[in-house]
Amino acid sequence: MIRRIRLSPLDLLDVGLLGIRTRKARAALSALGIAIGIATMVVVTGIPASSQAALLRELSALGTNNLQAMAQNDVDPPPKLPEEAAAMVKRIGPVTAASAVANTHTFVRRNDRTDPRDGSGLTVLAARLDLLPAINAKVRSGHWLNAATERLPTVVLGSVAAARLGFSDLRSTAGPGPLVIIGDTWFTVVGILAQTPLSPDIDRSVLVGWESARSQLRFDGHPTVIYIQCRESAIEAVRAVLPSTISPVQPGDVVVTRPSDALAAKRATENNFSSLFLGLALVALLVGGIGVANTMVISVLERRTEIGLRRALGAHRGQIRAQFLTESAALATLGGVAGTLLGMVAVAGYAVYHGWPIVVSLPATFGGLGGAVAVGVIAGVYPSVRASRLTPTEALASA
Repeated sequence: MIRRIRLSPLDLLDVGLLGIRTRKARAALSALGIAIGIATMVVVTGIPASSQAALLRELSALGTNNLQAMAQNDVDPPPKLPEEAAAMVKRIGPVTAASAVANTHTFVRRNDRTDPRDGSGLTVLAARLDLLPAINAKVRSGHWLNAATERLPTVVLGSVAAARLGFSDLRSTAGPGPLVIIGDTWFTVVGILAQTPLSPDIDRSVLVGWESARSQLRFDGHPTVIYIQCRESAIEAVRAVLPSTISPVQPGDVVVTRPSDALAAKRATENNFSSLFLGLALVALLVGGIGVANTMVISVLERRTEIGLRRALGAHRGQIRAQFLTESAALATLGGVAGTLLGMVAVAGYAVYHGWPIVVSLPATFGGLGGAVAVGVIAGVYPSVRASRLTPTEALASA
């Protein structure tokens, strides 16, 4: 009885790499074909992904995660939001930031020589200290209110308000800052905000500290508008519960703005790009698989003598199949690694040149490598089966 000898994994790998070691030029060209296919996959997915990330970043800057809540203004008398409304909104899980402003119904003037009722079309708002993060605002000059200045007669001007009141910039000097008059009280200007595209009403506002508004302007403490930021994926759910959270007794008294149209555009962009990425990746893998199959078929035709000699020396069909499958997988792996590195470098260079974020998904990269190996194995099935079916005499006779 003839006992078949099994090859160990290391012996099988050594035999499978024999064709690559002995035919280095052909192996390099074969791996290059795979590398080009995988590099193409990385490039055609990475560059659109980087472009998408830049586009989504621009769309996010349009306030895709922002909401505003305010009291109904078409009833008489208009309802008032609870003083603790912003604090209650912060308890909602997906909410990441919430703050409030309130209209003090007072007029601001550059000095006491102008008409007391000429407010230059500006609004005097009481503002919470955490307002800026909630509306993505930044200070252009000076500084924002703090725990000390919010109790003092100090103000921060919106960009339009500063221009209308005649302030282009606040220069740091040792003396007191410029003054404006609100009602009958003089306030020191401590800051000017940059333009806030997401909240144009803030641009036309004069912002007073919450406690200062209470003591100086007889403010009652009820907010007018609540600014909310939350996770984009939960924005509809947050919008649905805001009225009952802010006013549990009379939720109908609360009006919540609908999500920005940019959010719908962002989600449509994500879905369209996802479909495109999948299609391009499949095409690239298909091309790589055809290249491997073609290479392995030619390899079988070229190496009939080797196959016949191995069969004559006792190698059975399973070992022949395993040899060519191992070689096919090795070629695909080498090409996949080289192609992935080449593609990542190309994507990074292109993204940096255009000022985009560099987006190379690690799961997608490793998935591409695994896909390359899988395609290589599948592509090597037919050539390996064909090689194993050659009898020793047939293989040696055709040499």
